[in-house]
Amino acid sequence: MLDPNILRTEPDRVRANLARRNDPAVLALVDAFLRQDQQWRDLTQQVEKLRAERNTISRKIAELKKAGSAATEELQYAAVLPQRIAQLDEQQQATAQKRDATLMRIPNILDASVPDGKDDTENRTIRLVGKKPKFAFPVQSHVDLLAARDIADIERAAKIAGARFWFLKGDLARLDLALQQYAVDFMAKRGYLLIRPPLMMARKPYEGVTDLKDFASVMYKIEGEDLYLIATSEHPLTAMYMEEIIDPSQLPFRMAGISPCFRKEAGAHGRDTKGIFRGHQFDKVEQIILCKSEDSGKLHEELLKNAIDFFQSLGLHFRVVNICTGDIGNIATKKYDLEVWMPAQNTYREVVSCSNCTDYQARRLQIRYRTPEGNRFVHTLNSTCVATSRALVAILENFQDAKGNVQIPRVLQPYVGGKKVIGSTQTPKKIKKIQGARKFAKKIREQKKRGTKAKKSVTQRRER
Repeated sequence: MLDPNILRTEPDRVRANLARRNDPAVLALVDAFLRQDQQWRDLTQQVEKLRAERNTISRKIAELKKAGSAATEELQYAAVLPQRIAQLDEQQQATAQKRDATLMRIPNILDASVPDGKDDTENRTIRLVGKKPKFAFPVQSHVDLLAARDIADIERAAKIAGARFWFLKGDLARLDLALQQYAVDFMAKRGYLLIRPPLMMARKPYEGVTDLKDFASVMYKIEGEDLYLIATSEHPLTAMYMEEIIDPSQLPFRMAGISPCFRKEAGAHGRDTKGIFRGHQFDKVEQIILCKSEDSGKLHEELLKNAIDFFQSLGLHFRVVNICTGDIGNIATKKYDLEVWMPAQNTYREVVSCSNCTDYQARRLQIRYRTPEGNRFVHTLNSTCVATSRALVAILENFQDAKGNVQIPRVLQPYVGGKKVIGSTQTPKKIKKIQGARKFAKKIREQKKRGTKAKKSVTQRRER
């Protein structure tokens, strides 16, 4: 969350910055916070005044009794003070809770280098890495390659778990593990400590690391427990030092989290329903840094360089994008994405999200470090190293040949026993049979589609 003192002392500067997000509701939150904060201050003054009056009247009563005088009026007034104070106390606490809830919903201050834009169509490409592959044959989608080589089973996963789940089989399952192990080794060489986190978190720490609306749209709740399945290892690793004061000599903390991730994908209806690009469960290696406030800018660039170097080592073509004001989330002050070229889809798709969150999460979590001037909040940063399912899609689409074979990137070959090509779980004869069956099924679907259109056309002519 933002520093409330900045909202109190520099509201116009905050409004001007948040106005770049093009969301009137955000500015309304600022106004609501200031109004609720003033109400809280007024109630606080009233409570303090009544408590001072209570002390004064208590002394006066004692003096009157000592002098042998009646203190009837004073005693009557003193009798009603506790109830009035209790009522104001209750109002004060309720107002503070409402104000703090509003504060939690106000987004982070945007960095000056974030480009202005209404949505993701106005994100700014700042770098292209590698070259687009050229193919002398029709490129197959990863969905077709999965089925033709029988290296994943999405239909049977749907049968037991529903949509957006999958079984990975044979060499594809090994390649998924290879990406994880390679990423772990890659990050270890760069000084990042490997951590396997809990796969569940309680609501309090979760509220410290994520946007509150994510509880409805992203996270899975454990029924009957104050626990949520993690959507990324960024969350438990960032919350790991909740309510601690860190010796500055230990900073920065560089961590690499590896875990399964669980997401509802509630806002992704109709997108990527086929294949393995977007699912409710996937594996990811994440980069996390906790650092001093003055270091977060350069360390954000370090995280980005790690991600660029990783995907470049796989031999993939991608672009680096500076996320604009209309597309950036509430938590980050600045965010980069890496988007890999997907030839079958003829577009770039996001595979890395790299964010500087400044002290926004740490203030919620109360993670501080000592300075001569007093304790300060750490800055938190995060970036994908690799979400393996998305990297698998990129490998399948970019490294295929005319026969449907898929080359394994050279850096991953030692992790799959030296294999150079993703093998099928079926014999060549069986593959041809599967491909033939798929072509026949496609032909039947097209014929039915044409037949439906023809029947509709005849019906329309008769109606006319």
